[in-house]
Amino acid sequence: MIIVGGGASGLTAGIMAARNGAAVTILEQNEKPGRKICVTGNGRCNLTNQDMSWKYFHGEHPEFAKKILAQFSLEDTLRFFDELGIVVTEKKGWLYPRGGQAKYIPELLLLRARSLKVKIKTREKVLKIYKEQNTWKVQTEGWTYEGDAVILANGSKASKVPGSDGSGYVLAEELGHSVLRPLPALTGLKAKGNFFSSWAGVRTEGKATLWIDGTISDSETGELQLTEYGISGIPVFQISGAAARALDQKKKVSVTLNFFPEYTETAVRELLLEREKKYPELSAAERLLGLLPDKLIKVLQKQKDLCMAMTAFPLEIKGTSGFEQAQVCTGGVDTTEINPETLESLFCQGLYFAGELLDIDGPCGGYNLQWAWSSGAVAGRYAAKEQR
Repeated sequence: MIIVGGGASGLTAGIMAARNGAAVTILEQNEKPGRKICVTGNGRCNLTNQDMSWKYFHGEHPEFAKKILAQFSLEDTLRFFDELGIVVTEKKGWLYPRGGQAKYIPELLLLRARSLKVKIKTREKVLKIYKEQNTWKVQTEGWTYEGDAVILANGSKASKVPGSDGSGYVLAEELGHSVLRPLPALTGLKAKGNFFSSWAGVRTEGKATLWIDGTISDSETGELQLTEYGISGIPVFQISGAAARALDQKKKVSVTLNFFPEYTETAVRELLLEREKKYPELSAAERLLGLLPDKLIKVLQKQKDLCMAMTAFPLEIKGTSGFEQAQVCTGGVDTTEINPETLESLFCQGLYFAGELLDIDGPCGGYNLQWAWSSGAVAGRYAAKEQR
């Protein structure tokens, strides 16, 4: 068996396939496998989440994730980590390695893969995949590998890690599969305006509400990061995929920011009036000291209605921070062309898919890595049966 891509899903697929009796070769175009794992969770690697359900995932057909997650569940994943020697710790339901460093996760995966005699070939960029007399052939710049089955697990265009070039989409299309246009997700949003340098660098608790063509689409609460181009932070990441898709469809996209989500609008007005009565000698901006970061105060005080600015600050969105700053992509290989139980192509026997290459993505919180572990494990198990 040949696995294209040595990331989270590819390494997991290799381990599971080898456990099931397959002779496995992993082709990785970078110098080292698992480089993207090393930058996940701000370098701490958010492995998965205690609250795991297919209902949190996105895609044209998010229910596609249901049977895959059922076959390699959260409990299966935790047992898998335990076998690798990874001790897991929890923070608000998000699960991390106890050591707090993402870099040793791929190291442990590689140690297990090599112990199972998995061959790992680095600096091997796949140029072409084709089938000849019931044998799969995978052509790189220097060699043509042969196998009974192939797993495409070479990720998406997201991340600035070298190799995140979207080449998997091209290979999938050449093999007859459709690809839903990949767009950046879990990323910042660029807004129209010329004042962003005034609030750049501010971090504050708040709520981001996404509006598409004038209708509320989604909202998320948490730490907002105000940037020189617009907005970022986990709440923004969570709504960015839907925003990117709507922008691609030429819809009007806007976001309102509530810097006092724990208050009603009426309560905020009462708070402002109370402080005005209590501190008449202070300016409007001075009365906000202690309530909001000073750089944010300077922006808000210029608005006509201070209360509205504090509870529904409007931003017209013009784009995302791009693929390099994105953690994942929305879009990918059309899941209607893939067997939802085995991850085998419905067009090509012996061709399987795993990980982010598929049109399945999740929110922040370990969901995308869980999809990598689960889809990699399922693809590896079923692909191994091709060689029996």
